[in-house]
Amino acid sequence: MGALIIIAPCLISPFYVYRGPKEKEYKTSEALLNLLSEYSDRIKLFTYPCPEYELIGWPRPPMSKEVFMRLGMSERAKTISEFIGRVIAEEKPEKIVFIGVKGSPTCGVFHTTSSDPDKFDHSFLKEFHRLTKEERIAHYTEILKRSGFRIVKGEGILFEILKTKFSGAVYVEFDKDNIEESLKRLKGVLEGL
Repeated sequence: MGALIIIAPCLISPFYVYRGPKEKEYKTSEALLNLLSEYSDRIKLFTYPCPEYELIGWPRPPMSKEVFMRLGMSERAKTISEFIGRVIAEEKPEKIVFIGVKGSPTCGVFHTTSSDPDKFDHSFLKEFHRLTKEERIAHYTEILKRSGFRIVKGEGILFEILKTKFSGAVYVEFDKDNIEESLKRLKGVLEGL
């Protein structure tokens, strides 16, 4: 096997995004699929289960790394990392490339989210689940502000584990707010395979 590209599932299937996809998620998915198809002769693509979906379901309100930690994400992330490790052990790829999401509480590579978990209103979990897509998109920024949500340097919960277990892999962070630059960075990695 050549290179194994291990990619956060929401980058390929935007419907995993906590609030539901917006235009940038559709554009990200389309652009990534087009780019990756150019290298289909030398890569295999692997999307793991979405840790946030596995723990909370969908849709879900925006939550920081600390909130997810309190809800038990460490165990879920550990299980997913073991699945990834088993696939790597069995497939024995020559190279491994992980692609994560800038600002993700679980799949952030170099940037994650942070907030005071004591300020998170857990009633949002049920309330947000009942909203329509339009209502979720209209209210998610208000929830972010109320909980003091911010992007900080550091790994998401899953990528913290992955970087420890697979230190020799290549890590790429995809920024859905800067698709062109992210594609350029990824293309540089793929060209080097």
